[in-house]
Amino acid sequence: MKSDLDALMQERNLDAIVVFGNAENNPPMYYLTGGGHVSAATLIKKRGEEAVLYCNDMERDEAAKSGLKIELYSKYPMQELMKEAGGDMGQVMALRFLRILKDMDLMSGRIGVFGKVEVSNLLTTLTYLREWLPDVNFVGDTAMDSIFLRAMETKEEAEIERIRKMGAITVEVVGLTAEYLTSCDVREDEVLLKEDGTPLLLGEVKSMVNLWLAERNAVPSEGFIFALGRDAGVPHSQGNPEDLMCLGKTIVFDLYPQEQGGGYFYDFTRTWSLGYASPEAEEYYGHVQEVYNMAIENMDLNAPFKDYQRMTCEYFEGKGHKSIMNTPGTQEGYIHSLGHGLGINVHERPFSSSYAGDDHRLVPGVVVTVEPGLYYPEKGMGFRIEDSYWVRPDGKMELLAEFPYDFVLEMKKWKK
Repeated sequence: MKSDLDALMQERNLDAIVVFGNAENNPPMYYLTGGGHVSAATLIKKRGEEAVLYCNDMERDEAAKSGLKIELYSKYPMQELMKEAGGDMGQVMALRFLRILKDMDLMSGRIGVFGKVEVSNLLTTLTYLREWLPDVNFVGDTAMDSIFLRAMETKEEAEIERIRKMGAITVEVVGLTAEYLTSCDVREDEVLLKEDGTPLLLGEVKSMVNLWLAERNAVPSEGFIFALGRDAGVPHSQGNPEDLMCLGKTIVFDLYPQEQGGGYFYDFTRTWSLGYASPEAEEYYGHVQEVYNMAIENMDLNAPFKDYQRMTCEYFEGKGHKSIMNTPGTQEGYIHSLGHGLGINVHERPFSSSYAGDDHRLVPGVVVTVEPGLYYPEKGMGFRIEDSYWVRPDGKMELLAEFPYDFVLEMKKWKK
């Protein structure tokens, strides 16, 4: 939680943190400001003190909505900076940041650097600052263990409600998709038809999903997966827009929309086969559903998340599938980890990877996905089930959005 930041900074021996970039679609900045139309901002938080947000004058009212102390860039006149830098814009930005640090009394110590910005510009600024301020050590952080991911790991009730709302939108849109697909006419060669009698393309289904999300103020900011047949057998394939929608092929539908402006995500997957499925596909889907249920039923409060990755690998291997536990690099079978944390980032702590530390645990306040899958691209099939769960303060696992697990979807206008 945000209240953990000072302790985390103390643990990392950080005197301050600085976050660069826009307030929207920039997780560390969004987390501390609440978003809004504030561009090219600089946020500085000294350990034990409230954060200060520096921004352009034109966005002062938007910045003020954050509730933070606001300082305007006009405090550092551009003409003076340009003259001092001899017109070198890279040096101008560095000089402005130097003056900000002086005003914040940060001329020495360790400063953590975060945010989403153009890397080249930031590198220029920090190169100058390292020369001008030899007593300041600008430091980065590790992807799986940054202080922001540590703070974001446990959620407040208000955050849970926002994730829950995104879950409701997600399953509503998935339900609309299922209803549309199962209501289509079917050609003799088992291709789905639109109302005008022309074949339905996968890309057209994705366009409808985008529209339904937009109507509900949600955005697929990192895309989504709607993959058919062989593509369903490659976990992150988003599908070929030109594929014809047809019966009897597995469809992996992984939808992870976000609030407008870079807020909270939901993450959800179902696997369908329209009309019918092969016996082998039915069997493999049954394996995925069985291990999904086993993981949920066995999850214990405060347990390391990676324990359930091992359980999943062992189960699948016992059914004759390869897994990354004993066949590293395999491209068929079970080839990813069981789940991850969820919040302002679609992937957060805790992680279930076998490489994750024992501190990635199912503690009260975390939201995690559970998403076992099997992938056989050369057989033209793939399978995944995914839901998002909140570990409540009482230690119980709560499913944040419900949706049926039916694999074969009955077509309303077609009989086998």
